[in-house]
Amino acid sequence: MPDRTADSLSVEELAARVGMSVRTVRFYAGRGLIPPPRREGRNGYYGPDHIARLELVRELQAHGFTLSAIEGYLERVPDDATPQDIALHRTLLAPWMPDLPETLSRAELVERTGRDLADGDIEILVALGTVEPTPDEDVFRVAPAHLGLGVQMLDTGIPLDAAIAAQHIFTEHGRAIAEELTTVFREIVWPHYRESGQSPEAIRKLIEHYKPLTVQALVMSYEAAVNETQRETVRRRR
Repeated sequence: MPDRTADSLSVEELAARVGMSVRTVRFYAGRGLIPPPRREGRNGYYGPDHIARLELVRELQAHGFTLSAIEGYLERVPDDATPQDIALHRTLLAPWMPDLPETLSRAELVERTGRDLADGDIEILVALGTVEPTPDEDVFRVAPAHLGLGVQMLDTGIPLDAAIAAQHIFTEHGRAIAEELTTVFREIVWPHYRESGQSPEAIRKLIEHYKPLTVQALVMSYEAAVNETQRETVRRRR
């Protein structure tokens, strides 16, 4: 089946391709978030550039951007940016967790973990950031990739106050590390990639590799710091 994306999609087909309503697509077009369609008589046709920009809009929405903020972001994307260039922006915005959070009832959470969960267990999972409460006390937002780790922490018998204290430390220092590494990426890594002359697709793959490598480097640094702290503790005791 041919790929009908070479400026041959009707507005209805474009809406279906990006998972939006026709009304929403037309609203965004009216706000200038996508370029005008190719015209043939009274008919307008859309293609890869429109798809890429609407997918970027959706990614920005998922990150909580307001409409005015989205408009400001897209104003900085050159008019002649290719769909591959725009995909780079989506790669930079993509969440670092391998799975998006899911919404589970308490019964579904019990089934997923394979164990009974007392109120205290739920509190610990919330403190660890694995589970997030919602206005409905029996419904939770769950990070699937981290749920197994949360259950293993429960198996250690960790006290609630220790879980809260640990999560506070991780959050405080994690935010500082994220801000500093973001500065490094923005001021050093990203300009280097852009000036390298590589294709947008090659740069996108490099960025995707950069994320897990950064996480692994952080884990290695933490492990080294823990070992050094243990050695220093032993030296003080001697």
